[in-house]
Amino acid sequence: MTMKLLLMFIMFHMFILILHKPILILASVVPSPQVSPFPPILPSMTMIASSPGIHVGVEDEKMDSHNKKVKAFVVASTALSAIILCLLSFWIYYIINASKPNRKKNLQNSDSEKGLGFAPILSKFNSVKKVGKKGCVPIIDYEQIEKGTENFKESNILGEGGFGCVYKASLDDNLVVAIKRLNCECQYAEREYENEVELLSEIQHPNVISLLGCGTHEDSRFIIYELMQNGSLETQLHGPSHGSALTWHMRMKIALDTARGLKYLHEHCYPAVIHRDLKSSNILLDANFSAKLSDFGLAIIDGSQNKNNIKLSGTLGYVAPEYLLDGKLTDKSDVYAFGVVLLELLLGRKPVEKLSSSQCQSIVTWAMPQLTDRSKLPNIVDNVIKNTMDPKHLFQVAAVAVLCVQPEPCYRPLIADVLHSLIPLVPVELGGTLRVSHMTQQPPNSS
Repeated sequence: MTMKLLLMFIMFHMFILILHKPILILASVVPSPQVSPFPPILPSMTMIASSPGIHVGVEDEKMDSHNKKVKAFVVASTALSAIILCLLSFWIYYIINASKPNRKKNLQNSDSEKGLGFAPILSKFNSVKKVGKKGCVPIIDYEQIEKGTENFKESNILGEGGFGCVYKASLDDNLVVAIKRLNCECQYAEREYENEVELLSEIQHPNVISLLGCGTHEDSRFIIYELMQNGSLETQLHGPSHGSALTWHMRMKIALDTARGLKYLHEHCYPAVIHRDLKSSNILLDANFSAKLSDFGLAIIDGSQNKNNIKLSGTLGYVAPEYLLDGKLTDKSDVYAFGVVLLELLLGRKPVEKLSSSQCQSIVTWAMPQLTDRSKLPNIVDNVIKNTMDPKHLFQVAAVAVLCVQPEPCYRPLIADVLHSLIPLVPVELGGTLRVSHMTQQPPNSS
């Protein structure tokens, strides 16, 4: 905008100068009516009497001819000025438009500068080739993958998904990574593989998992990621430790990191990306318990979805009602899933719990009546963190969760609003703005 104003200012002054030039020329050519400093010499009566009207007629003809030449010069100069101004305008218009970035479905943003630099990591790989995909994804040889996972040893399995397992692997130079192995015998698995590789090759953000490479072998497809030492949020909350490593402040940090990752996808990617499968098992934690979004196989670019050609996908308990019933998918669908994750962090319960062999209950249905009751809320909080937080902060988080899981998407907040409400609840040391005198490193033993 500043460049445009500067160019318009220059054009305006050039226009004034160009139009002003013929006027100056005219002023210098046309005789001035100013009084001569010398007194006029009056002709004698005899001269006027002897040749009446002759000298006056000659002077009139000369002045008339002179004025016509001046007018023609002014018209020509003005026309030339107009042509030059038009050409200048077209040139400036071209320069301005040529400088605009091409936003042809590029998932880029200033936040990408904060992402991890891949060059030092990828330089450790032998047998790395560049492919003609967007983002130029390295191809890792199958032999290296097989060797790194010790021939897909069962003890190296980090987790399991719908189409395969994730293995811990050690590649060249002892670079430890996570490798997802997908069995792509079916069409959906192949589509998810291609979708995830294409999206992650263009995304770089501190709260989104980093793609290091990919590979193929027969019906198997491989995606190589950075290793997240503390596994998934689901394992931390619902695994053997039952959330004992996660203090109140740590849980708020994880919620804040997750919101930052979603905000990047929704508001800073062009066009926007909808994750579509946000859940605790797809939120991974590094050595410092910083959270990163993972598993983009079901993610879609906002605006590209068509109710008739998109398979209804997601995980029970996290799927928004409007998507489940009508197939309507928006960024507010991710906000609903985020609300469920927030309830998991707050209550320590699974998103769906089995009541009997034929009956299940969602965490939203169970918790909603108690979340809005200040006398009941403290009693349903996860025992690991009970009575370790400021009650005011507890009520604030509960209020955010209630808004996120509203049945009508129009009543849910934008993820940016959620982010702003969480920042004051997270200590400065963990990425928020809360200043605390003492941070409890370990929560009290659950009773």
